[in-house]
Amino acid sequence: MPYVDGFIVPVPKKNLEAYIRISKKCGKIWREYGALDYREWVADDVKVGKFTSFPRSVKLKPGEVVVFAWITYKSRAQRDKINAKVMADPRLKDMFGKDTSPPFDGKRMIYGGFESLVKV
Repeated sequence: MPYVDGFIVPVPKKNLEAYIRISKKCGKIWREYGALDYREWVADDVKVGKFTSFPRSVKLKPGEVVVFAWITYKSRAQRDKINAKVMADPRLKDMFGKDTSPPFDGKRMIYGGFESLVKV
């Protein structure tokens, strides 16, 4: 059964091009290790809700935009194997090493794994 990792993250608009460059590299690495799909989307129509919303969930600050993404796998077991390989890959470590700060605030990233529920 398909499995998806999903995440949302706030990205400063001034860092969006750098974020895109890193995302393309990350997507290639995940796909190389067996992910079926890697997609990232930038918010275009997400309003700040009265109680909850994408902007509120990541504590969006002025000058930032929400990025919504998912990575699709054949199964949870495949996801676990692929992610272990990705996290050990030196290319990823080079992008996010101790001397390199990412172009986003990872502390405000929301992520998790999801089982398939409905397919139409």
